[in-house]
Amino acid sequence: MHQLLNSAGAAHVRTSTLADWPLIETFHRSCSEQALHRRWGRTRITRRDVERLLDHSSCWIALHAYDEVVALASAGPVSREPGVFDLGLQVADVHQRRGIGLALARHAAAHARSRGAHTFSVCAEASNLPMLGLARRLGRPTESRQQGTHLDVRVPLPATPSPPHF
Repeated sequence: MHQLLNSAGAAHVRTSTLADWPLIETFHRSCSEQALHRRWGRTRITRRDVERLLDHSSCWIALHAYDEVVALASAGPVSREPGVFDLGLQVADVHQRRGIGLALARHAAAHARSRGAHTFSVCAEASNLPMLGLARRLGRPTESRQQGTHLDVRVPLPATPSPPHF
């Protein structure tokens, strides 16, 4: 477990497993419908959704006081695109814009790079300006593809990722 310092204080970050489902479910219930829809494309997240995510990605949770999930991040390979990893991120509404998401994204980038990735795929609604801004803070996007109401932004991973702020 690592400690993450941000403008709201400290959070502890650790790898997530399916045993964390009760904590993740409580986290999702605390998020607004708008935030859930932005991240998942719907407002109800099931245990099966988390199982699928864990099957295809590495996942981390940021905890406040060791038992309240305040953020969830994932990184996993994009099928049929060697070296490209998908970045997934959700931060509780009340903890947004405090550095937690960026620190988790940098942690995910270091993880992806260590597994041979050279690019992050960040898929977000075109209206999700916080996530698109976070993608720009990770690196200069090299490509952006519109897919309906969503954008798939490609961000090159640095050769030597900056260490996460834990």
